[in-house]
Parts: sequence; C-alpha cells; structure tokens
Amino acid sequence: QVQLVESGGGLVQAGGSLRLSCAASGRTDSRYAMGWFRQTPGKEREFVAAMAWNGKSGSYVDSVKGRFTISRDNAKNTVYLQMNSLKPEDTAVYYCAASTLYIATRPDDFGSWGQGTQVTVSS
Repeated sequence: QVQLVESGGGLVQAGGSLRLSCAASGRTDSRYAMGWFRQTPGKEREFVAAMAWNGKSGSYVDSVKGRFTISRDNAKNTVYLQMNSLKPEDTAVYYCAASTLYIATRPDDFGSWGQGTQVTVSS
C-alpha cells in the first residue's frame, strides 16, 4: 500500500492560483493511477482530476476543465494539481488518492487516500 501526504492548500482570492502537491511513500514501485477529489461539509466526495500511472491519460470534472491541471513526477513520487482562476465554489478539502487501475475516477476505485488539505477561495 502507498501512503499519501498532501500539501499546498491555503487561502486565496478569487482569480488566484494554488498548486497542491501529493507525496507518495511506501510501495511506490507499483504503478498507480493518481486522482484528486474534493469535499465540502455535508456533501459527498467529488472527483476533480485523475492521471494514469504512465501520465498518458487524464480526466477532469467539467467544472475545472481549462483551469486545473494534474501532473505527476514519478521520479519524485509526487503528483500535483495546478489550480488557476480559482472560484469561491472551489473551496473544499482536497484529497489525493491512488488506484491500482490504469486510470480511475470513482472514489471506490481508489484504495489509498491522503489526509486532505484545505483550499479556501474568498470572493
């Protein structure tokens, strides 16, 4: 199993940018699809973005297309989420997750999760 630790969250004004990082440790020799999810109080965890283990395929929820970019550096065992043109509705706790599938978008397909990092976008 792989352990995940997110960082990079914080408070930003609408229109600003943040870059989240997710560092993996443990069984990083395995091939993992990586994903980002977000959750606000009282709501289910929402898929944001995912990337295949080899970086050749990606997927985004419609609401972040053109604004967010997922990337990975397998040499550093780190995945990133670059978030631009942030909106107040992007406010949430963001979670990094790992899946043994080639690529995945459903929470149930991810077996490892980080602890989350808070992103707050002020209007």
